[in-house]
Amino acid sequence: MKRVKKWLAVLLVAGMALGLVTGCSSNTESKSQDTAKQGTALSGKNLFVYCGAGMTKPFGEITDAFKAETGCEVQVVYANAAQIQNQIQTTQEGDLFIAGSADELTPVKDMVKESKNLVKHIPVLAVKSGNPLGITGLNDLTKDGVEVVLGDADATPIGKIANKALTDLGILGNVNVIARAATAPEIFNALSTDECNAIIVWKENVQGSTTEIVKTTDLDAYVKTVPAASLTCSQNPEALGEFLTFLDSEKAKNIWKSYGYELLN
Repeated sequence: MKRVKKWLAVLLVAGMALGLVTGCSSNTESKSQDTAKQGTALSGKNLFVYCGAGMTKPFGEITDAFKAETGCEVQVVYANAAQIQNQIQTTQEGDLFIAGSADELTPVKDMVKESKNLVKHIPVLAVKSGNPLGITGLNDLTKDGVEVVLGDADATPIGKIANKALTDLGILGNVNVIARAATAPEIFNALSTDECNAIIVWKENVQGSTTEIVKTTDLDAYVKTVPAASLTCSQNPEALGEFLTFLDSEKAKNIWKSYGYELLN
């Protein structure tokens, strides 16, 4: 917990509102002798993980499941990529970085020991339920009366993707972008609260909501992958190794899938 307190102190100095620091639920009794032995081995161990804010729900469920099986505490900081990169560089603390795309590892490449891809990260064009403005693709975002909210292109991968896709079509300057949001959940909230007509966001952020994903291939070329990057400053190699193994398990994969992610194979 000393590391978490130190991290929060740095955050206050920086004046940035990072995400939640959360712990997992209490130990549950293991269902097999092997799992019981593993749980005993990791009891009292701690992992400190950074994760993109757009993945809060699935990753929170994954860490809960890992704690239930092993007894290992997992404390997670959810934030946008720029905030996480800054904190890794400033504090040089943490065990793992779950990024929105592999591109977000570049600014902290000197702190990354190794990484592996977990699932596809799929950008989508989303509109209000029933698609009242008849938006069929990115080009329709230039129509009169269409108000759009995008991600901050300097802070979050979904914002960078939106800029790239619209720039490649030559229409970025013609889109009425009324706001830029720091995280994917904030982008989604703008649409769900009727602050705009359309957004470009990750598929999982609109999964199961009353908003609607536009059926278009305009963003197919911009699909990314979610990497799990082990950090050189990790002080918990045993627990980190077990968690990386757990991320390859069917249980973890099924959690990702339940939130709309697609597996790599």
